[in-house]
Formats: sequence, structure tokens, C-alpha cells
Amino acid sequence: MDDAIVIGSGPNGLVAAATLARAGWRVRVLEAQDRPGGAVYSLETTLPGFIHDVGAAFFPFAHVSPALLSLDLGEVGLQWRGGIYESAHPAPDGTCASIARDVERAARSFGIDGDAWRALHDWQARMGPRLAETLLAPLPSVRPPLRLGLTNLLGLAMAGLSTSAGYARRRFQTEAARRVIPGLALHVDLGPEDFSGAALGLVLALLAAGGGFQVPVGGARSITHALLRRLENDGGTLQLNTHVREIVVRQRRAVAVRTDQGDEIPARSAILADVGAPALFWRMLAQDDVPGYLREAMHQFRYGWGTFKMDWALGGPVPWMHEEPRQAAVVHAGDSVDDLIRFTKEARAGEIPSHPYLVIGQQSLLDPTRAPEGKHTLWAYSRVPSYPEGGWQQHRERFADVIEERIEGLAPGFRKLIQGRAIFSPADLEAMNENLVGGDLGGGSAQFSHQLFWRPAFPYFRHRTPVKGLYLASASCHPGAGVHGACGFNAANQALRDAV
Repeated sequence: MDDAIVIGSGPNGLVAAATLARAGWRVRVLEAQDRPGGAVYSLETTLPGFIHDVGAAFFPFAHVSPALLSLDLGEVGLQWRGGIYESAHPAPDGTCASIARDVERAARSFGIDGDAWRALHDWQARMGPRLAETLLAPLPSVRPPLRLGLTNLLGLAMAGLSTSAGYARRRFQTEAARRVIPGLALHVDLGPEDFSGAALGLVLALLAAGGGFQVPVGGARSITHALLRRLENDGGTLQLNTHVREIVVRQRRAVAVRTDQGDEIPARSAILADVGAPALFWRMLAQDDVPGYLREAMHQFRYGWGTFKMDWALGGPVPWMHEEPRQAAVVHAGDSVDDLIRFTKEARAGEIPSHPYLVIGQQSLLDPTRAPEGKHTLWAYSRVPSYPEGGWQQHRERFADVIEERIEGLAPGFRKLIQGRAIFSPADLEAMNENLVGGDLGGGSAQFSHQLFWRPAFPYFRHRTPVKGLYLASASCHPGAGVHGACGFNAANQALRDAV
């Protein structure tokens, strides 16, 4: 019998499994699909030889996450590449502010706001890895915040009370600089005028200035393969094509899982679920095993916006008008703070954005293994309504054209380079992976009411559930979205403590 069953082989599931295996537990990971990794994988979605990341594509937590650092993935072959610029923010008027790990390079890009950016960069340098340790620690934790220091905590707290638009307008003078932090905050469902939106945008900016938005050599699947090697080296196993239908509970304790095939797979000590909180508490557990107030809380659980993602096979690098995006890992398309506000209002109203905000990944600039010699890949997504009127099938091709037109406006000649494209609407993403509900890649909304002690519902923010031996190990629990593995790592450590 296995000591632990882990449901799902996304990064949180694999980190949880590898952590338990390193502690000496016998662990089995059950994955519903015919491949591991969830949204952290890579496929040839356009043309042969062009490797595109399925979901996550650049990884600001790669070198600072305690979970990933504890597994020493470099020892099992994982390699990283970084860009000259980490995050470029061009506009059609020719302006561009860009973040670089080299502070002086970034300060020059920010122009008259260079000193303001230098102050943020220096703040990040003083905090160093203590920032990620505090953000990713389980709640409530005392030691990481104490190590971070009161002054730094107050600075982060003030950002946490600010909208990203307000924070940017107070700190910077130029529109080019002001659109950076609101653009980063829109990686999730936090618009420029949302309460606490500055917190995530600021954290991503600080991480970009520190470790950067690096990419793994060979694609995001290299992270998954490294985690699997670590798991298997310590005796753990992965079982594909095994969809868990329900969790078997006896005497208020989780003792096994039951698959769609009717097989019952027992676990001696723990079951860890890398699934969405509503799926766990509504579908996988019997009604009698979940308190009524928790089931009601799942009615209120909100997923984030949908994601509309595209891949391109290109005949050459994107011909950006501005030089800095030509050397950037990530490019953000958002003309101004007002432009991002308009985009947010359209998406919230259920409309297909007319001038979409974009996050654009240029992985092959950093990692030439992603494309045939002389050619390139491109990856991009926009935030969109999950369920627009008429459904995505009637909108997907036209919106894909709009996205290409948007990039063409920043890089004339882009469309002539396209040799192939692949389109993934929110409906396509959910069909590919049932955890991506409505195309939300983050396991739940990033709004303040769905964070900290309320993720997924009080008092279950520490990964335990009402069922003994069952733990929520997905991004539906604190600290939420991002490929940092902390949700699985913290859940695994909780299970280890409970087993003592």
C-alpha cells in the first residue's frame, strides 16, 4: 500500500509528491491525462520542430521559491535562460519602459523615472530571497515575516491597499513607466482600479528585477520532467490515464480514491488533491463529508477571467518598432493606464476586448532549442470573459485576428512572418484540462476576497480539509497562482507533521 496518493500531476502535485518521497514516503501520483504536467508542459502545437508552452511559459519564482529550491532541480538536469530585458512595455507612440536585472539598464529605459525605478530595484535587492519566503510561506507564519522586517512588511502592505493605477501614478511621472505595474497586475484578474491590485503587480516587478522572467531550456515540460525525475529517484511513481472520481472516506478519514474504472486505490497516511477547491468539495467528496457552510462557501468561490492563448511559428524574430522588446523575455501590450482600464471594463462586461491587453512570450530568443535554426516561436495570451454571448466557437478566429493586428501595430511586418498558428480559447483550455475552469489558469480569482485566509475558505487555508488525512494541494489554496510549487510543498509538509 502507498503511504500517500497525490491526485493530479501539475507542478503543485508533483512538488507535493516529490517532497513526500524525499521524506521516505511511498507515493503514487494519479493523472487523468495521457501526459503529466497539467498546464506546465510543451507541445508542437503549430508545426513540427516548434516547441510551444501549453500554459505557463516564464517563471519569476524559479530561483527563489523555497519549494523548488528544496528539490534542487538543477541536479536532475533543469537549465534556465534569461533575457537582456525581462519585461518590455511598448506602445504605438514609440515609448517603452522595460525591466532588466541590470539596474542601470532598466533605469535608462525608464528615463526621467529612472531614479524611481532604481529605488524599487534597490528595495528588491535588500529583501532578496526573504520576499519570496514570506509570500509563499503557509499562513500564519511568524519566522519569514520577522526575517523580512517591519519596514519591508509595511511597504508591501501599503501596496496591498492600493490600486495598481493609483500606485503607478504616485510613483512615476511618465505614461510609459506608469503602465508597467498595472500591466503586470493584469497577469490575473486584477484591473488597474481594483483594490490591492498594486500588490501583485509590484511583486512581479520586483521578481523581474531580481531573478528575472527566465525560461527552462527545452520548454516548460522540462520543469515537469525534472520534478518527475526527482520523484522517481526517491521511489515515487506516476500513473497516467487514471481519473479519480471520488475520495473514499471511512470514519471521517480519507482512506482511498476510486477511479472512473471503479478501482479503489488505498493510501495509508494521506491523500493530497491538486484539483480545484469546488471540484474537491462538491464532486469528489460525499455531501455528508463536507460541512454545510463549506459547501455553501464553494458556491461563492470565484474563478478568475478566462484566458485566450495563441502560439505562432515564425520565420524570424518579431520586428518590434522599439529595440528593447527585441531583447526581452516578455512583452506586454497595453498602451496606457487608461487603455488597460478600458480593457478591464470590456472583459468584466462579458465583451470580447476590442483592443486587447497581451502578455507575449519570446521563449525562442532565450532558448534556441524551441524552433528550427533561424526561426522562432511566439506565445501570447489575453484575459477575456470565460463565457461570452454565443460561445467561443463563433468568436475564436476573429479574436485571433484582432490579437495579430494588435501585435502588428507594435511590430510592423509581424504577420508576414507567420508560418503557422494555434488558438486556444477558454473553452479549449478547459476541455484540455478540467482544472482550468472557464480558462482560468490560476485556480481561482486573485481578488482580495479570495486571498490569504479566505483561499479557498476560512479556516481551510492551511491545506487541511474537514476530512482527516485529506489535503488540498492546488492553487485554490494559499499562496495561489504561479509556478512556485508552494501549494503542494506546504500541503506535503502539513501532511508530514500530522503523521508524526
